[in-house]
Amino acid sequence: MGESPTVMNRREKSAEAVVAAGMGRRAERVEVHEGVPMSKAMRQMPERSGRDGEVCGEAAREPSSDEARGSRRDTEGTGSGSLLVAALTRENLRRAWQRVKANKGSAGVDGLDIEQTARHLKTAWPDIRERLLRGTYRPAPVRRVTIPKPDGGQRELGIPTVTDRLIQQALLQVLQPLLDPTFGEHSYGFRPGRRAHGAVLAAQAYVQSGRRVVVDVDLEKFFDRVNHDILMDRLGKRIGDAATLRLIRAYLDAGIMSEGVVLERYQGTPQGGPLSPLLANVLLDEVDRELERRGHCFARYADDCNVYVRSRKAGERVMALRRRLYARLRLTVNETKSAVASAFGRYSLWVAKGGEIKRRVADHPMATFRQRVRQLTRRSGGRSMAETAARLRPYLLGWKAYFRLAQTPRVWRELDEWLRHRLRAIQLKHWKRGTTMYRELKALGASDDDAHRIAANSRRWWRNSAGRLNRAMPIAYFDRLGVPRLS
Repeated sequence: MGESPTVMNRREKSAEAVVAAGMGRRAERVEVHEGVPMSKAMRQMPERSGRDGEVCGEAAREPSSDEARGSRRDTEGTGSGSLLVAALTRENLRRAWQRVKANKGSAGVDGLDIEQTARHLKTAWPDIRERLLRGTYRPAPVRRVTIPKPDGGQRELGIPTVTDRLIQQALLQVLQPLLDPTFGEHSYGFRPGRRAHGAVLAAQAYVQSGRRVVVDVDLEKFFDRVNHDILMDRLGKRIGDAATLRLIRAYLDAGIMSEGVVLERYQGTPQGGPLSPLLANVLLDEVDRELERRGHCFARYADDCNVYVRSRKAGERVMALRRRLYARLRLTVNETKSAVASAFGRYSLWVAKGGEIKRRVADHPMATFRQRVRQLTRRSGGRSMAETAARLRPYLLGWKAYFRLAQTPRVWRELDEWLRHRLRAIQLKHWKRGTTMYRELKALGASDDDAHRIAANSRRWWRNSAGRLNRAMPIAYFDRLGVPRLS
């Protein structure tokens, strides 16, 4: 039986709403969530998980109009299909598309990138939407990729198609306002208005209060080991929308394509999809609530939760408790990385004068910073100083924001001095010959004696880049180039 012009018109507007969002005004820049362990946040200082007051996928607080002939009352309830209908409203889809487009990201198994998907949805969206509402939509398998971890090893990601990322993001924007208020206060990962900075400050306060032993539990491949049945049971207790639960289960059961072969999946929520962080919080909130009930001091970021106690004996009891709690969820504890240990030996905290606990940048991220700066400022790169400064700027600004809680001014000054020393050495190598150095230094306002002495040692770039060269290329010189100061 044919469709009425009214229904067809609504479907066409639905598709236009999705695509128009990608073609319209510039979307604000947001970041893709990744499963970042709390232990890394504590060892390397906080990793950004979202902006202050907002994270990727935070849903609007006001209900949107429904393009599928549903009343406002229908979209606000949790009855069968009402949440899914709310997720598929024009305004919610428009905001979801803006998020997906701003996050960029690569294509899924269908090979369609953002712009190609936008063109595809102009004609395909009405049918996709109809199948979503009927419960017959089947997500495409995710594409398996691996990325290097900062501390070595590989992290496995599952990249959904752009279409499936759009649908997941639309669901997230509806579910997050409903589920987030039900989570415990000690959870800081992937939540609106929360990030790892809060977990670091909480840990500092616990240690300052005398809880200087930490129970650090690392879950082995958490996102790959989530039990689907247990997760859906916990999720079903929070929302009663059968259609939404059915679609989420379909995403959990979607296979993984690796080297052209689709593998069935019976467990795990692959990192790379917008829903994975929210589902992780749903599952792990059960452990949070038990720890809260027992009065423990702890902070959780994603799948990594650290409990702070006053003695090693108390820590061993908490460790045994947590093993039991995770076993109930069929999660595996990585015994080689888990321990009851001193908070000072394991995390980025130190004791200042008067016994005050302060924060610092750990040795490993400090070494990583220097290594990355060396890569961005290779002397053989053939780039001008202005080009080198432009390459450095985003990394330095991000690193400074990432570690801004560190209470070590001297360390920041030393890093600034080392960075400028390196940039001066690069500039000398670019000039190469002593005659060129002399001419350029005089143009920068250096004295005749300074220019002559530096030019006389033209091959000693690193040694020459301190002392006399500081007067010709002071801090203001690098300020004009746009090199951010860390201190």
